[in-house]
Amino acid sequence: MTIKEAILKSLDELKGLAKASEVYNYIISKKYYDFGAKNPIAIVSGLLGEFIKNGDVRIKRSKISGETYKYYLTKYEQILIIDQLGADEADNYKERVKKNDYLERDLHKLLSSFLKNTNTFSKTIFHEQSSNSKDNHQKWIHPDVVGIQFLNLQSKASQIFLKAINRLDTFKISSFEIKKEINSDYELKKSFFQAVSNSSWANYGYLVAFEISDSLNEEMERLNQSFGIGIIELKANPYESKILYPAKYKALDFKTIDKLCRINKDFEKFIEQVEKLLTANEKYLKSTEKELEEFSDSYFLNDTEVEKYCKDKLIPLK
Repeated sequence: MTIKEAILKSLDELKGLAKASEVYNYIISKKYYDFGAKNPIAIVSGLLGEFIKNGDVRIKRSKISGETYKYYLTKYEQILIIDQLGADEADNYKERVKKNDYLERDLHKLLSSFLKNTNTFSKTIFHEQSSNSKDNHQKWIHPDVVGIQFLNLQSKASQIFLKAINRLDTFKISSFEIKKEINSDYELKKSFFQAVSNSSWANYGYLVAFEISDSLNEEMERLNQSFGIGIIELKANPYESKILYPAKYKALDFKTIDKLCRINKDFEKFIEQVEKLLTANEKYLKSTEKELEEFSDSYFLNDTEVEKYCKDKLIPLK
C-alpha cells in the first residue's frame, strides 16, 4: 500500500487520537510500509498535514492543552468527543448538532443504499486523490459517485445472444453529483451544470440533493428536459428517496473515461472491476460479482443502522 493508505489504515485501527510519531510507530509495528528514508516520522507528519491542508474530509486533528497535533478519523469523532477531545471541541460539536452540520460525503452511504435497492453497484470517487487534484480546470470532470447496473436476463441463451450482439447493452453506467441542499435558482444552476460536466462520459447523469426547495420544481423540469440530467431527492431513510426527474440515456464517452482512468485510481479500479465481471467465465461469475460488491461503497442492512448512522453524522431524520 502507499504511505497515505498506511496512514488511513493505521488511524482506522487505532480508533483514537494519535500524534504523527504514534501513527508512524503503528505503521512500522504492522509492517504496512517500508519507508527506507532518513526521517520517516517527518514524512508521516507532512502527509498528515497535507490531508488537512487539502481539506480531505476523512481526517481531522486537534491540539489539546498545548500539545502537538493529534489526528483521528472523522467517522470516530462522536466516540472521541467525550472521552478524548477537549471541552472546546465538545462545545463545538454540540453547536454543529444544532446546525445540522453534517458533511456532504456523509450522504454517500444513503445514496449507495438507495442504489443497491435498484441492483446498482456504486463507488465514491475521491477527487482529492487524482494526479491533478490541484488543477481547478479539472475540478468539474470528477463525479462524486459512479454506479453500474447490469441487465439481468433469466435465460442463459438470451444472455449469450445479447452479449454476442453488443456487450455495451449488458450494462448501464451512471454518474452522481451530490449536494447537501439546493435552495436557490443560482445554487440549482451551479450544481446542475457541475453534474452536466461531471457526467459527460456516462450513460446517465444525476444531480442528488438532500434538501431541495419546492420553489425550484419548474426550473428543475426545464433543465432536465433541456440537458437530460436526472434529479434525485435523497432522504434520511434512503429507501424513501425519489427520482424527481429521470435521466436521459446517452452513449459512453470512452475518451473521457480513459482520461478519468489515467488521473484517478478509484475510477480506474472501478472500470477494471466492471471489465472483470463482464468477461468472467461463468463458473467465476459469483465470486467476481462478490469482489465488485466488496470494492463498492457499503450500504445499510436495516433501518436501525440507518437511524444510528444519521444520528452519528448529524443528518436530520426528516
